[in-house]
Amino acid sequence: MTSSEHPGNQPMSPRPTLAGHMAIMRIDHWFKNIFVVPGILVALTTPGEIDPGRLALRIALGMLAICFVCSSNYIINEVYDAPFDRHHPEKRRRPVPSGLVSIPLAYFQWLLLLGLSLAIALWVSPSFAVVVGSLWGMGCIYNIPPIRSKDRAYLDVLSEAINNPIRMLAGWLIVGPDAVTPASLLLSYWMTGCYFMAIKRFAEYRHLADDNLAATYRRSFARYSETHLLTSIMFYASAAMLFFGLFAMRYRLELVISFPLIALAMAVYLNLGLRPNSPTQYPESLYREPTLMWTCVACTIVTIFCLYIDMPWLDRLVTPLAPTR
Repeated sequence: MTSSEHPGNQPMSPRPTLAGHMAIMRIDHWFKNIFVVPGILVALTTPGEIDPGRLALRIALGMLAICFVCSSNYIINEVYDAPFDRHHPEKRRRPVPSGLVSIPLAYFQWLLLLGLSLAIALWVSPSFAVVVGSLWGMGCIYNIPPIRSKDRAYLDVLSEAINNPIRMLAGWLIVGPDAVTPASLLLSYWMTGCYFMAIKRFAEYRHLADDNLAATYRRSFARYSETHLLTSIMFYASAAMLFFGLFAMRYRLELVISFPLIALAMAVYLNLGLRPNSPTQYPESLYREPTLMWTCVACTIVTIFCLYIDMPWLDRLVTPLAPTR
């Protein structure tokens, strides 16, 4: 980052405002922490006694800790993205490039929210606090030079999407089972996040419609093309379903029933990503897409049903027909 791009180089007017500092916390993005819920649901299927009252408190405080640490990451993202956002037709209106945020105060907010999230997380459990700290650490890797993985092709998607399995692990640890989270499930969750993020990148790249402008706004775009991004989307989708299939076959065969709906939800999302000025550029607004929402609701209901309802007859579908050695 050159001196002209340092996050402190912001317009002197207009003046910083409380609204600006609240906006960079992106509280409207907290809904993304719904990705913690599958970890909770899967953990609840493991053997062991659970105190419902204590579990409810753990979930409430655990989700609050996750929301605070995510807001901490959003703040540092807003600060370090400001020099690049000024080259984007819409994002240049964000609070930092608009001069509505005091950079020193933003750094204080960043650290304050980290402290609050870790304090709450420690009440849940030390291992949960480690996961919350890992989520914050990935935000630093993604945003802050000299690493700033956000500027590196493919690594930008991989390092951002790894927050998905971290969230799942957080949900698992909120419940607190003794068993270890299956690696196949975490890998599937990671690749699913990569799939969504790669579609977002593809939509942004097409929307900017100018290679020089795209590379100025997001440095990783200098190494991308539409073909590269579409190819990566195909890879991430295939890997996500492969690992999910491995998890289902090993731990919960009933989940194969949910495969068609999961594939449909992924297809609907890809269709949105291919639209001109795609809404996938702004995931926080996707609740306005009724087809996607109804598909996700149906997929969630069927998946929960498959997690908790035993279907012994499915075993016959995978029983070898020929003798095995």
